[in-house]
Amino acid sequence: MGQFRGETMQYKCITKVNADRSDVFEWFERRGSFRRLMPPWEIAEEVRSDETLQNGAKRIFRFPLGPVKMTWVAEHLGYQPPEKFEDVMVKGPFKSWHHKHHFENMGGGQCHVIDDVEYKLPMGLLGKLVAGRSIKKRLDRMFRARSQRLIRDMGQHEIHRDKSRKRILIAGASGLIGKQLVAFLDTGGHDIWRLVRHNPNPKNQEIFWNPKDEILNPKLIEGFDVVIHLGGAGIGDKRWSRSRMKIIESSRIESTTLLAKTLANLSNKPELFMVASAIGWYGNRGDEILTEESESGTGYLPGVCAAWESSAAAAKNAGIRTIHLRTGVVLDATGGALSKMLLPAKLGAGGPIGRGRQWLSWISMDDEVYAIHHLLMTLDTEGVYNIVSPNPIKQKQFAKELGRVLRRPAFIPTPPFGVWLLFGKMGIALTTESQRVTPNRLLDSGYKFQHENLDGALRDTLGMW
Repeated sequence: MGQFRGETMQYKCITKVNADRSDVFEWFERRGSFRRLMPPWEIAEEVRSDETLQNGAKRIFRFPLGPVKMTWVAEHLGYQPPEKFEDVMVKGPFKSWHHKHHFENMGGGQCHVIDDVEYKLPMGLLGKLVAGRSIKKRLDRMFRARSQRLIRDMGQHEIHRDKSRKRILIAGASGLIGKQLVAFLDTGGHDIWRLVRHNPNPKNQEIFWNPKDEILNPKLIEGFDVVIHLGGAGIGDKRWSRSRMKIIESSRIESTTLLAKTLANLSNKPELFMVASAIGWYGNRGDEILTEESESGTGYLPGVCAAWESSAAAAKNAGIRTIHLRTGVVLDATGGALSKMLLPAKLGAGGPIGRGRQWLSWISMDDEVYAIHHLLMTLDTEGVYNIVSPNPIKQKQFAKELGRVLRRPAFIPTPPFGVWLLFGKMGIALTTESQRVTPNRLLDSGYKFQHENLDGALRDTLGMW
């Protein structure tokens, strides 16, 4: 809710969480909470983050505001765990911003998180008149998204509360999925380390490697409980030239082979090796229902995925529990396939591609992260898992659903030839091939989806309730 008092504007949001106040406050104290609380449609770059909420700690991040990037500098104060903490804007788009976070114990394992915000807009009363209503709507969307993420994340961590925390090494931590996975696992109390290709910063728990030159110091990766590999050149980032196709394949096979062989020869091996894969493994299969038992398809992507999965064999043969994550189209407004669809969809040109009869197997970003966490913490899981929603949808219907959420028409078709002109072979393979994939083994393992249906997933992802 929002209120006005002179130039000062007030906003208040109350979130009921099924967790003890001290546990919720501890969740906020983890560094990953910033990423998890950022609305999923906002592109934010964290520049600096002190490892505490105590008085004087600062957080600096950049975010797009129209055509420019805005820097926000926040300083913490009022630190009284587990009752409250506050932050004020030192630099940013508002004239002033003061955000108080209160945590009230409600008993019975429940608490209220109360967000009280007082802010002033530039240009005083004129600024309020011009932008006050739009800012209020933006805050409504932001705090609804924050509340949902907090409730869901705490619920997922609660499921595995009685299990020991893990020491986890992640390759591909800076990718679209990796950023959210690292943040989620961090807020759950796991000890997260990253494999990086730049000069490592020990304060950020980074370890250097260079798969192309087969550089990885085995002494530095002894003693991890779990190793997760999400890396590889982006399949949909650029047109598929011959050189690009070689990079896509080699970046996956070389890195997975190096990791698998290194892990296999360790004295203190990890209990689990998780490796990203993709439903591209199945190829173009029309209306056929595809499970983890289905055979591989033919063509470039199935060949890449088959070689990718095979390159983890050394770890599996050494007795390390190995999981292959065959992921579908991950819905995220800040990157990946959905982000490319948004501009034409908002312009009313987001209709079906071709006849739109091809199947699209999708998954929300939260379900992607939660499914990985579920498999990680469920000790009897092993082998191949399709990481997709239980309800794949035809591309024509996907375009219609996206248009309805955005309140835009979605009937103008895009001919495959147009896709080829814009994106080449990559565009044709990723938009016109049909894969009707179901997550049978994931469901059998006990995982419960947050977003089984597309409408709810798109509305949460885009903040369009």
